[in-house]
Amino acid sequence: MQPFNEKKPSSLSPEILKALAKVSSERDLQGDALAQAVVNLSRLFTTARATLPPRYLNDPAHASAYLLYFFPVNLSKVQALMDELPSDGGTDTPDRPMAVLDLGCGPGTGALALLDWLWHRSPERAKSVSVLATDASHAPLRDTKRLWDAYCQEVGISTSGLRCVEGNLEHPLKGDLGKQIVRGGPYDLMIMANCLNELFPASVDPPAERAGVVAQLLPFLAPHGTIMIVEPALRQTARALHHVRNYLLKQGLCTVYSPCLHEGACPALDHPDDWCHEERPWQTPPAIAAIDRKVEFIKDALKFSYLLLRTDGRTIVTRSPQTFRVVSELRELKGEKRAWLCNETGRPEVGRLDRKASLRNSAVDNWHRGAIVQIEQIIRKEREGKVSSVGRIESDAVVQIVRPV
Repeated sequence: MQPFNEKKPSSLSPEILKALAKVSSERDLQGDALAQAVVNLSRLFTTARATLPPRYLNDPAHASAYLLYFFPVNLSKVQALMDELPSDGGTDTPDRPMAVLDLGCGPGTGALALLDWLWHRSPERAKSVSVLATDASHAPLRDTKRLWDAYCQEVGISTSGLRCVEGNLEHPLKGDLGKQIVRGGPYDLMIMANCLNELFPASVDPPAERAGVVAQLLPFLAPHGTIMIVEPALRQTARALHHVRNYLLKQGLCTVYSPCLHEGACPALDHPDDWCHEERPWQTPPAIAAIDRKVEFIKDALKFSYLLLRTDGRTIVTRSPQTFRVVSELRELKGEKRAWLCNETGRPEVGRLDRKASLRNSAVDNWHRGAIVQIEQIIRKEREGKVSSVGRIESDAVVQIVRPV
């Protein structure tokens, strides 16, 4: 297997770039004004999250910054996770096309990601897919419709597969939104991309409230369906997502298909400085690279936290105490390599001394964040009555990469 840093990075399709260019040409914000709007919105997403307005996409400057800078990145994150879903996950039939709910869609991040992903893998399914896109305000739904129409016109298919509905995302089953959600189900896929973390900001226990929203939607998931939750890779938002996971699993409402390899409490919450996130290589489009140069940002990787939830118990790989998810980068220290791993046994730090390198454990050299690996045996050495906190891989232990990202 190629080392992670030699893999071809994800990139946006020509059709997405053309649809985005067509819609963005209607925007007045350009050059330095656009760059400043990107900086302002980035600050609201990170260091000034407490002041993020509830309907920030109603602001024209924020909407332009999001569409031209953040939308392509977030769309690529959704597509990276589409690649992780089981290949037989959509069982649409002639009388029932694939049904999708994009909750908190913004300018159609999930909807467009799915449509483009389907078009390049199964055009017939792209032609028949039915998407209900929802948001708390009308302005982003207009962009969703424009982008959807532009993409469909680009590839020559009908635009009729999209419905846009405005509603209260904190109470999705109330009002007209609730009626539309009930009517459109069951759903093969529900997408919540960078939406969940923005709900219930003033609540005493936001993760519990957010878990309640997911719980309301689970009955409308098809038996083979998946709920995809994508969140920013910030410690605050990622840890909140870990809590949402724990609430849902404790109630037995669903299971985790990915990234977790167990249904127990999240071990990343044991220490306040820990959190799980993904990092995938990404080919930066020229327009975003130009903004990066102006504002001194670097968008050459997709960073996010996520959950893929199901109700059928299916998992991304067969689980076992010897199977782990790599939840850190592979660190090259003096005389050894180490990484943090996670599975039902906890969140151990595991390493291999360079002098213990062998053909049997050579897969360690290609470990990368997000990879699923299998280790035949981990040794914890004892010295002066204390057991080492670092697990060791010996030269005779077989190590395999079960699934790279």
